[in-house]
Amino acid sequence: MNYELIKTFFKIGIFTLGGGYAMIPLIEEEVVNKKQWVTKDEMLDLIAIAQSCPGVFAINIATFIGYKLRKTRGAIATTIGTALPSFLIILLIAIFFHQFEDNKIVAAMFKGIRPAVVALIAVPTFNLAKRAQLNKWTLWIPIVSALAIWLLGVSPIWVIIAAGVGGFLWGKFSSRYNGITR
Repeated sequence: MNYELIKTFFKIGIFTLGGGYAMIPLIEEEVVNKKQWVTKDEMLDLIAIAQSCPGVFAINIATFIGYKLRKTRGAIATTIGTALPSFLIILLIAIFFHQFEDNKIVAAMFKGIRPAVVALIAVPTFNLAKRAQLNKWTLWIPIVSALAIWLLGVSPIWVIIAAGVGGFLWGKFSSRYNGITR
């Protein structure tokens, strides 16, 4: 199983451009749809946890999935599988970069990749929003958060802390009104 975890996350890592958020559709396809290692709801929870932890998002989510499946050995396997492709690619680029740094074709290729990377990040964002069951009462939260970060320069850390406190309080008080005790 550990080899299968390394192989799966190596494949995800090697075919993903644009970082961790661009990996979400590939991880979801492999882990949720094809292999059915986690459910869609578990995947949404793992994404939320991975986003709130310090470090590289792709490594975080891979580690959490691996840990869920095989505890520490699974976490190590998925982490290695996710990090190894990037490490090898960056190593090759570092070795040969001086030969390509002024090449107009390479520069044009990187410029052409940018819009695709934006789309790869936007698609999982919209899919997450759908699964998070945003409605007219909750849609303001991500909008206000994004505007606070972008326009007002509020640190994302404060937005995460405020969202965590707000979510805790909402769960605490809404459960009382619904007759649920925790």
